[in-house]
Amino acid sequence: MSSRRSRSRQSTTSSRISDDQINDLVSKLQQLLPEIRNRCSDKVSASKVLQETCNYIKSLHQEVDDLSERLSELLENTDSTQASIIRSLLTQ
Repeated sequence: MSSRRSRSRQSTTSSRISDDQINDLVSKLQQLLPEIRNRCSDKVSASKVLQETCNYIKSLHQEVDDLSERLSELLENTDSTQASIIRSLLTQ
């Protein structure tokens, strides 16, 4: 039974992310976020970076939805030949 516990601990330990790796990933996320990247201060908490990441992803989803809707409206008002050309370009 103790060997089972030690194997369990070993697998848990080997699959954990180190603090340095977490800090590195948070730093990389921070560089990708326009809201944080444009700020003067270098120190932003990890929770703030994660919160801003969620907000940014939500805004990107909304932008995709808006653009999809605009494209649909555009295709509805375009003749069928042009619409088929646009659709073929989008599926490439």
